Amino acid sequence: MIDTVLNYFNNSSAITYVVLGLLSVYLIMVLWIFIYKNLSLNSMINTEKKSLESLTSRNSQLSPLSKLSACSDVTNSKEILHACEISIIREASTGVSWMSIVSSTSPFIGLFGTVVGILESFAKFSSHSKVGFSIIAPAISEALVATAAGIFVAIFAYTFHQILIRKVYELNTFLKAQSEILIAKG
Repeated sequence: MIDTVLNYFNNSSAITYVVLGLLSVYLIMVLWIFIYKNLSLNSMINTEKKSLESLTSRNSQLSPLSKLSACSDVTNSKEILHACEISIIREASTGVSWMSIVSSTSPFIGLFGTVVGILESFAKFSSHSKVGFSIIAPAISEALVATAAGIFVAIFAYTFHQILIRKVYELNTFLKAQSEILIAKG
């Protein structure tokens, strides 16, 4: 297995290194954003959930840990609470759009690497008078590694994007419920 990988890299061109390097950076970035945002969103969701439970219980007060507590005043204006919700959601969703960008661009980066790899393979074969499938197939399969890498990165980026978007939606639900209760209580 290691021999196959080393042989692949020995026969690869500079474009292949660039494409696989960029896709590696994409993958590291996606993993870092997901881990960071997932932890922070889970923390925010738990805080807002406890605050909502506190608001609906006998206590009937907004938790001071809630992000809405900074916007809540004596009047509990609907407009102010709504603006605060938007600000909190905007803050919570920063970085998530990068997941969407990576999931949509990484297959094209991989495809670019494949196309260049196939073109280089055909350029090598142009000097041969007779080329059979047994010579062309390995070259094309090596070129397809870039597409596979691009799709691999896109799968994780898209999946993580959907998970984080769902968590932002859940946070938004807790914030809206608290706002509605605060407005109703006046």
